[in-house]
Amino acid sequence: MQRYFLDETVADYRESPILMAGEQYHHMIRVMRMKVGEKVYLVFPNQTSFVAEITEIGEEQLSLKWIEDEQKEKELPLSVTIASGLPKGDKLEWIVQKGTELGAARFIPFEGEFSIAKWNGKKSLKKIERLNKIAQEAAEQSHRVSVPEVCSLHTFDQLLEASKHYDACLVAYEESAKNGEKGNLLRTLKKLEPGDTLLVLFGPEGGLSKIEIDQLTENGFLPCALGPRILRTETAPLYVLSAISYEFELDS
Repeated sequence: MQRYFLDETVADYRESPILMAGEQYHHMIRVMRMKVGEKVYLVFPNQTSFVAEITEIGEEQLSLKWIEDEQKEKELPLSVTIASGLPKGDKLEWIVQKGTELGAARFIPFEGEFSIAKWNGKKSLKKIERLNKIAQEAAEQSHRVSVPEVCSLHTFDQLLEASKHYDACLVAYEESAKNGEKGNLLRTLKKLEPGDTLLVLFGPEGGLSKIEIDQLTENGFLPCALGPRILRTETAPLYVLSAISYEFELDS
């Protein structure tokens, strides 16, 4: 079944009809060719998700009725934010799409010292808008109950300031891998509890400068290796999210 995220919560959704219009109406009726009697998943901003059935289709909106609530937990136990140094091309789109499927709660793009890509004001707004759309589509596809936020482009100083609000902060650092470090990621995950917040930072293709690493460690970031191999900037976030899923969702 298709999944749609609604902008407003309906308090008595089990009793009252739920109306949909605009882009979602267009997708359901014009793209998916849905008919009366077909069922979809609907998700409110408060993460309440349920099955609803189409009862009436009008010229510009449709009506649905509640069938049953969805019970299965879909979100990662940790709230994980991925901070990515601006990569080239469409790599950030890949990170947001796949990172959403793997459970990330938030994405923060930032300008690193070695970032080749540059976003000006107008370009930045369009990029963020597109990335948020990609996150929503990926959340619908992966049957999540929340859509990750793609934050506005951060400077390095803004990122350091934002890091103060997390329970733990890690930075993926290739020199840690080269030096054989292999325990910081796991040790950090072992210390965290469900509901905690984790920020994981990844540099652009050129990596992070020594000055940036020094500033990060001074601000509470723990450098960590992601195995003995050097991963691409678009691969590393997926490695971390997969490790978190294994630790909190599969390793029982």
